[in-house]
Amino acid sequence: MTIRIDQLEQIVRRYLATGTAVVVVVLAPGTGTPAATDAGPASATTTVTVAPDPPAPPAGTSTGPPHDTKRNTEQNTRPSTARGPVDGTTAAATLGWGEPVRADEFDADTSGWSIYDGPGHASEGRRSPSAVSVRDGVLTITGDPSGTTAGMSWGDGRRYGRWEARVRAPAGDPSYNALVLLWPDADNFPEGGEIDFMEIGDPDRQEVDVFLHYGEDDEQKHGRVETDATRWHNWAVEWTPTSITTFLDGRKWYGTTDHAVQPPGPMHLCIQLDWFPSGSGTVQESTMQVDWVREYDLG
Repeated sequence: MTIRIDQLEQIVRRYLATGTAVVVVVLAPGTGTPAATDAGPASATTTVTVAPDPPAPPAGTSTGPPHDTKRNTEQNTRPSTARGPVDGTTAAATLGWGEPVRADEFDADTSGWSIYDGPGHASEGRRSPSAVSVRDGVLTITGDPSGTTAGMSWGDGRRYGRWEARVRAPAGDPSYNALVLLWPDADNFPEGGEIDFMEIGDPDRQEVDVFLHYGEDDEQKHGRVETDATRWHNWAVEWTPTSITTFLDGRKWYGTTDHAVQPPGPMHLCIQLDWFPSGSGTVQESTMQVDWVREYDLG
């Protein structure tokens, strides 16, 4: 079977994003063996091994065991912050978005963010700064059994642009949804719209949704992709005057050109672990983690 170089690149990227090593064997032209002829010398081949990026050690530590195999020494009182490959496959690199106009690697604190302090989603539970922590370059939001959780917004927004975030969400309680979204600067929902370009409501974290909210009646468009969101993935959105497109590890998985869904004004990035109480059973503590976030001009 013959495939083009661009097709081969897509296949390699797909497997690298899962952490799988890839071996590419190239058969030189004319070295095949025609039917019913002498084989002659062994066919010449070139073997190229492509492996995922090795895990980066935490800042300020020695290069001992890979960071993603480090055990939590606090008796699992905190979720692991193992990051695996530093970036993985990003939409920015795949599509040539250039350098970000701003970024947060969560190497220090959350000083560039406004952390909510008040009632939770739909006035259920509470959003508290105490539910936010940064450790080893990873932001963690923790939702407890009482509905105390957190959300945070990233300063002033823009009209049109690109955003990308590296996120994972360990399997959790059905009451907790992990989101990365764009929210109107004017805080005028629903007229101002909302772009939930990563919403994980599945407690097993195997399905991820996109929701586009628009109009005064809060109409919605929706898409879904299946992936293991307990692992690190890169979630991105591109918002242009004519389209809204979402990406998973550099590959488009949803898009629309319906002008009706276009937000009417600037939007800014938010990270939220929202509580949707089901009213039955004991709620399990749940978390979401963010390695980094980046914002880009349309160029």
